[in-house]
Amino acid sequence: MNGLRLVFDNAFIRELPGDLADAAGVRQVHGAAWSRVAPTPVRAPRLVAWSREVAAVLGLKAADVGSSRFAEVFAGNALLPGMQPWAANYGGHQFGHWAGQLGDGRAMSLGEAVGADGGRHELQLKGAGPTPYSRTADGRAVLRSSVREFLCSEAMHHLGVPTTRALSLLRTGEDVVRDMFYDGRAAPEPGAVVCRVAPSFLRFGSFELPASRGEVDLLRQLAEFCIHRDFPALLGGRADAPLATLRGEDAFDEALLAAWFREVCTRTAVMVDHWMRVGFVHGVMNTDNMSILGLTIDYGPYGWIDDFDPDWTPNTTDAQDRRYRFGWQPKIAHWNLVRLAHALSPLFDGVEALQDGLDAYVAALDAARRGAVAAKLGLVAGDRDDVASMEALEVLMHDAGIDMTRWFRALSDVDPQAPSLAPLQGAFYDEDQRVAAAPALEAWLADHAARVVADGWEPAARREAMRCANPRYVLRNYLAQQAIDRAHAGDDAGIVELLEVMRRPYDDQPGRESFAALRPDWARDRAGCSMLSCSS
Repeated sequence: MNGLRLVFDNAFIRELPGDLADAAGVRQVHGAAWSRVAPTPVRAPRLVAWSREVAAVLGLKAADVGSSRFAEVFAGNALLPGMQPWAANYGGHQFGHWAGQLGDGRAMSLGEAVGADGGRHELQLKGAGPTPYSRTADGRAVLRSSVREFLCSEAMHHLGVPTTRALSLLRTGEDVVRDMFYDGRAAPEPGAVVCRVAPSFLRFGSFELPASRGEVDLLRQLAEFCIHRDFPALLGGRADAPLATLRGEDAFDEALLAAWFREVCTRTAVMVDHWMRVGFVHGVMNTDNMSILGLTIDYGPYGWIDDFDPDWTPNTTDAQDRRYRFGWQPKIAHWNLVRLAHALSPLFDGVEALQDGLDAYVAALDAARRGAVAAKLGLVAGDRDDVASMEALEVLMHDAGIDMTRWFRALSDVDPQAPSLAPLQGAFYDEDQRVAAAPALEAWLADHAARVVADGWEPAARREAMRCANPRYVLRNYLAQQAIDRAHAGDDAGIVELLEVMRRPYDDQPGRESFAALRPDWARDRAGCSMLSCSS
């Protein structure tokens, strides 16, 4: 029990101004980046699942994680020495409209742990009770949303997508009342707490809020702090100097700020292109859900493309306008970066440097797209003609109702010397659509085969490269829902099994073929298996 130890260096609350009020209750917090909070204890914390990779990075052993002390700490019932819990203050644009102050309403950071890898890892509990930013909510989370967040954080990492991570998922032994469908039928559900892990949880909205209030000093402090802690490479040989020293030397000039914004833009481009590569739809790309580090953050109503549809969104709240549809994600990321640029503009003398960063986003996205197209199609290098070929294929996939993941995984089995649809039969949802689309798809395959032959890539090496670019397994919503249903019935083993499958998404895993199957018909319209609400 006494073996659970972590070392903390809580720079966020040390270097940035905090909320001077210590009264309980929801309030507007001005001139501060954070507020002190305390997790609300739960009745009976019990560990459900954990990431051994994240634990190892933190320096935790299996015995540490399996201890009763671990369950107490990471459910919010106890603190380790050095933990100083806080909730961050930020705003954001939600569905295209400014929402004002938002903040960590059901998340709170325990501290910044210095891991066994020497890196900084902010540990954040989601579902540990109310904060000054909880608005009308209780700060709790239900098991179903917690399972989805825990699994997706780790699944995305193993897919190679920039993401926040998850250390643990715990049941609380208490029920949480939620109106899942917003139809007035609230009901109790099992409660849970997830421990999220990231180098930083700063968001675009962290900078938007002080800018919206004219708090330019706080805005500048946030930007300088973020560069110093999270982008030290931009400081070169001065990265180890104390933040106060660098401020005294006026190190954070406009050129450095411009380089920082440009880096944020390019990281965002890389992240979004990875989403498009694996068929992931975030579902709620509000600016408060956009990481300043270019990490996928805040897993709510997300989903994976089954039958290819660029207009699909998993978010029931967005069903009418489909602002955050799959095909619009690159466009929305740019829109969000424009909002960030506007927030940062008081720190710049003109708009040229900010526009340069936005242009860098476009260039980085174009380069990433060409690379992803080449990898998915098995080409030595991608050019604009190959991107056009991919776009033509995507139109055919939509018209034919083709499963994105299964199609690209099977594409490597097509013989470019004698291209045929035979290896791809398992990617179709509807036989009539397959028959109707076959001539056009065969013509595309013939053109693509000629392109592959011209490359002259050794076949075995090409197939292996395609295997590493096109996952066999993704966290389809119906798979997560099946694990949730089992957990609601008292069996948590489905969560652990699904985590194990998603740890090796690019490998064929004998005996686990069912996890790579087409979405079954019963899951097309069932709640939790396709679209989801923003409700926790």
